[in-house]
Amino acid sequence: MTTTESKNGVDYDVVVAGGGPVGLFLACELRLGGAHVLVVERLAEVDETIKAGGMNTAGAVTLYRRGLLPDLTAAWERNRWRMRAFLGDREQEQKQKQGADAPRTPPKFAGHFAGIMMRGDLFDDSDPAFADIGPADGVGLGVPQVELERILGARAERLGVEIRRGVELTGFDADENADDGADGADGVVVHLGSGEDVRTGWLVGCDGGRSTVRKLAGFDFPGTEPEITGYQAVVEMSGGERLGAGWNTTDVGTYVNGPFPGRILTVEFDGPPADRSAPVTAGELQAALRRVSGVAEVTIHKVHSSTRFTDNARQASSYRRGRVLLAGDAAHVHSPFGGQGLNLGLGDAMNLGWKLAAVVRGVAPGTLLDSYTAERHPIGAWVLDWTRAQIAVMRPDRHARALRRVVADLALTSTGTTYLVKRISGVWQHYDLPGDHPLTGQSAPDLELADGTRLGDHLHDGRAVLLDLADDPKLRARAEGYGDRVDVVTVACPGRPELTGLLVRPDGFVAWAADQGDSGEGLGEGLEETLDHWFVAT
Repeated sequence: MTTTESKNGVDYDVVVAGGGPVGLFLACELRLGGAHVLVVERLAEVDETIKAGGMNTAGAVTLYRRGLLPDLTAAWERNRWRMRAFLGDREQEQKQKQGADAPRTPPKFAGHFAGIMMRGDLFDDSDPAFADIGPADGVGLGVPQVELERILGARAERLGVEIRRGVELTGFDADENADDGADGADGVVVHLGSGEDVRTGWLVGCDGGRSTVRKLAGFDFPGTEPEITGYQAVVEMSGGERLGAGWNTTDVGTYVNGPFPGRILTVEFDGPPADRSAPVTAGELQAALRRVSGVAEVTIHKVHSSTRFTDNARQASSYRRGRVLLAGDAAHVHSPFGGQGLNLGLGDAMNLGWKLAAVVRGVAPGTLLDSYTAERHPIGAWVLDWTRAQIAVMRPDRHARALRRVVADLALTSTGTTYLVKRISGVWQHYDLPGDHPLTGQSAPDLELADGTRLGDHLHDGRAVLLDLADDPKLRARAEGYGDRVDVVTVACPGRPELTGLLVRPDGFVAWAADQGDSGEGLGEGLEETLDHWFVAT
């Protein structure tokens, strides 16, 4: 890890507002790139409120590339047993009710769209989008957000990130004419609730959907108004045996029971709640669950964790205003359906971290940050529409229910299932980068290399990797002059003999690639321009 001390009269190179998974992961990325980072989080302890229940493939691959696969695997195993116990109990109940000839457990879970479950046996994993994902495939599925936050918090501490919990950002003053990120005393003075003022070169708001940073900085936040009230909770209840397991659609709305004991979710199309910030009571949850499920006997005795949500869908038009940037829910909000939010935020952090660290170190111009909004905004916009589409299919009116039946029929085909899984998993995501090679702009395949390593093993330190797959000294020579920002690895790749070279950015996306037989490509045509665009020769 390259380190640097803050300079030019600032206390920290970057202050990150918000110590959830996105803020912590961004801080780790910045620290890997050599930035001096402070994270301020208003909560004194890790938030135990039930939120995201897992990650998609893209999210898991992101963390695998930073060496966190063992931690994810351990968390996934712990939670898989809890889910298996719940599903096993439900299966036993069904057998007792239906007799010994009751149907077997349904095919493995492949995800859902608006509560329409997809069958794993219909998923075509030969689709090229799922090739070479590597060992992270499926690992993050059952890792709850609270456990991920602990994993990332421990990593941030190991990397030397300063984290102040129980400290809230209350305001800031950004210097004028500081948009270009050039060296100098320009920066941001951050005001903390403790009464302390901190001077920083850059401020990043990772402080959630009601972001203080976004509001104070004046980012516009257009979008669509909410039409639902939703609850998610972990409770102790009686009468729950009469509830259907999993996702259930009724004449009133939608409810979910599981995938572990006491976890419930309800959705009603009666407009947004009057006060989202008010404590959620057992009576409120019980009334919602009874209304949606029609099970009058279900009684909630105790609430362990609960939250309200809506389908408010908004996105900042730009993720940067001068020295202030946004990532995660601070930049975009939407309903939780499809589990996209956490993964979207992790992708923001991975994309922004290495770029901002390079600007902080003075090895890249501030204009490099323009690519952050350019690359991440289209993916965020897609996620908002993906969740809006699910709301449209979940509405209880006759037109929406007719549409739902059509979508359900399509989902029960191999083509439909594969399309939906591809979108939910995030493996389709790419950036519009210059170059004609099919891999350019794509998330890099996790190539198995001749020395027994995989490509992902070479990305742990947060540096770019140039794979010299044909032992070409001319190719390596073109990569000289980029200091500690680009690692050159000369190794064969038996599984992809057509590839001669691959330049992978620190975020794991391919910036340049060449095949055997490409005119001039074996000598690195276009490589120098690509390297200089992203890393600037010294």
